Amino acid sequence: MAATVLVTGGAGYIGSHVAWACLDAGRPVVVVDDLSTGFRDLVPPHATFVEGSVGDRDLVRATLARHGVGAAIHMAAKTVVPDSLVDPISYYHTNLGESLAFIETVAAAGVQAMVFSSTAAVYDPAAADAGPLSEDSPIAPLSPYGRSKRMVEQIIADVSVATALRHVILRYFNVAGADPQMRTGQSTANATHLIKVACEVAAGVRPALEVFGDDYPTADGSCVRDFIHVTDLAQAHLAALNHLETGGESLTLNCGYGRGASVLEVAAAVVRASNRALPLKRGPRRPGDLMSAISDPSRLRDRLGWRPAHDSLDEIVASALRWEASRAR
Repeated sequence: MAATVLVTGGAGYIGSHVAWACLDAGRPVVVVDDLSTGFRDLVPPHATFVEGSVGDRDLVRATLARHGVGAAIHMAAKTVVPDSLVDPISYYHTNLGESLAFIETVAAAGVQAMVFSSTAAVYDPAAADAGPLSEDSPIAPLSPYGRSKRMVEQIIADVSVATALRHVILRYFNVAGADPQMRTGQSTANATHLIKVACEVAAGVRPALEVFGDDYPTADGSCVRDFIHVTDLAQAHLAALNHLETGGESLTLNCGYGRGASVLEVAAAVVRASNRALPLKRGPRRPGDLMSAISDPSRLRDRLGWRPAHDSLDEIVASALRWEASRAR
């Protein structure tokens, strides 16, 4: 039997998809989540659930030993860029402090494979505006959120030099959509993810989609993002685990499709999929936002053999709308 995978943050949006992907691949899963933002009912029923903080060394140490954990996927974090500007201490405490404790405990227990959930927010905004971002693009995070993730990247890299722990760092671009089988999806109240918000507007949960800035030097004046279906992202985690468990070296990889869609293009896709008008509210630019963030995912494809199965904005939007409909029933 394959070694058990520990998924931190597995009661959250992306984490629950990753937990399902591991189980679908025949991997035993244990989820550690403090439920501060996650939901107990998003944890797959066949996963073992442990409620608590990843910064609790005793809890993590006991969980590793009790369940024979052989690999870790570390996803537990605070993730809202504007919030990190208002409350940076909370972001550093959770994303940096608790991660440091977790990494220390995992490495001391002899776990040799870790996949870390990072972000495109670590890149220099000037580099993002200039074109697709490769893993070698300049690093200069604009927000405490991005800086906290970058610090953890550096900690993992240093620990990997000093111990047997090898790692794959996955830098997410904009994650959206829902599990095609509707087992899980984005459930956060007052979510800030663009496609989630737009689908809630279409479902009548919110009155309008706020467009933060319509004067960017883009084709339609709105920000451009590289959206990746959450199920394809979950498969990238599995590919990363397989790479490490078959002796692969530590890597840092971008996770996106390599092309962008603007805020207004997303709004149009939601209108097409829902066949409903989408009220828009124009607002000023939001602090911390980039004009454009598009990935160069060639290293992910080349090194891990990853190929997306849901590479379509319309499919992403349709799955997100189905999830909203399933929650309304």
